[in-house]
Amino acid sequence: MAIVTIISVSNCTEIPENNDPIIGIWTKVDIITDQEAGRYTSKQEWIFNDVYLGRYHSYEGSQLEVKTDFSWTEDNGVYTISYPGTDMPEQRVSMKTSEEGTVLEDIQGNILALRE
Repeated sequence: MAIVTIISVSNCTEIPENNDPIIGIWTKVDIITDQEAGRYTSKQEWIFNDVYLGRYHSYEGSQLEVKTDFSWTEDNGVYTISYPGTDMPEQRVSMKTSEEGTVLEDIQGNILALRE
């Protein structure tokens, strides 16, 4: 009887699976030319997970400049990315298909990141 109770309770506490297409790694890489620093890459990376959280990294050359967590929500195909505990502004994006592949595009139509 105890075994049946344990099995019944453990089956009721399953976490629903989140298969949102945004889950994964998204990046934006820019080549910067600076008179003092020369030419280097600037890379931003968003890692979305299935529990509506993620990690954001920003690199200047090989130097990690920003590393923070974020949360995300989805409403009718529009994703809101929030960076609690930082002064980074909230971002609203949607997924689009372009010649470059699947992209995250902000509400002004600018490409935020490409799916890696």
